[in-house]
Amino acid sequence: MDAASAAHASLTGTRRNAQHTPAPLGCDTFVAYPPAAPPGSVIFGKNSDRPRGEGQSIRRYPSAVCDLEMRPTVSCTYIDIPQVERTYAVLLSQIDWMYGAEMGGNEHGVVIGNEAVWTKVGIDPKDRALLGMDLVRLGVERCKTSREALDVITNLLEEHGQGGPCAENDPSFTYHNSFLICDFDEGWILETAGKRWAARRIDRGSHNISNGLTIRTSFDLCSKDLKSWAMKKKLWNGECDFDFARIFSVDSVLDDEDESSRLRCGASLMRQHDDGKLDRDAMISILRDHTGGICMHGGFETTASMVSELSRDGNQRKTKARHWMTGKSHPCKNTFHLQDSL
Repeated sequence: MDAASAAHASLTGTRRNAQHTPAPLGCDTFVAYPPAAPPGSVIFGKNSDRPRGEGQSIRRYPSAVCDLEMRPTVSCTYIDIPQVERTYAVLLSQIDWMYGAEMGGNEHGVVIGNEAVWTKVGIDPKDRALLGMDLVRLGVERCKTSREALDVITNLLEEHGQGGPCAENDPSFTYHNSFLICDFDEGWILETAGKRWAARRIDRGSHNISNGLTIRTSFDLCSKDLKSWAMKKKLWNGECDFDFARIFSVDSVLDDEDESSRLRCGASLMRQHDDGKLDRDAMISILRDHTGGICMHGGFETTASMVSELSRDGNQRKTKARHWMTGKSHPCKNTFHLQDSL
């Protein structure tokens, strides 16, 4: 692919591979910790890119103590899973036809966004399991910290798997997921391939994820059988370095290393606001950017956007979270409205 074609693929959100059916790509998720963000704050942002015209609403769900004898399960988009005794109040950008959400936060200041990724682990469109969006909602509903959310999501992933159509009117549109899971103290980049996963901890500087695997040879946590399973499936020979992205990516990892990719364009936009200047307004400007395809128009478009600011007052341990959401497509044209506190 020449430079012009690569730029076109990045901007239109379509990547082609001889072994992979062309798929619409979308969504970009960002986070900035100090020193990129202003002192004492964490800035999170996401554009949800979905099929044009798909409804996505701002929704709130209160905290609840659940009667497990009366209602032992919760119905997700395609499957029922065991309910938990306590859920926390959440604010979600929820796709209208599904249980889950593209992004959201909870009363404890945990925020999560997900991305579609395509891997060498096969997906049968007829299988029904948890969607990545289901896992976003379950993560914020069931946790007080980002590490707890990581454990919730990976445990559910290993037990129930991920799968099922990810578009209401296209049963063939399926994918695996990556996640950016953050609280005031730390964040986690979680990337998955079927039931297997790897996670990298972050707590300073700026980070973003798009629609490709980014975790290479350095990660902090992973599924227990990750390496043995990869060897069993002949994805890794057990001799060279275990490079998660190279082993599991359908596309070449060089695609996301290209300077024209949305991942690199997003990182470049964040660097323009480094040195403590990556605040709420800067994050909104990034989500409105067209040069790198961050604000998407076309058959696949940015259908909703969210920016969150996490902070603490003095020596208090309780996180104060403020969220701004569009609840509409195209952040370049619409206002980010401050949401009532949870």
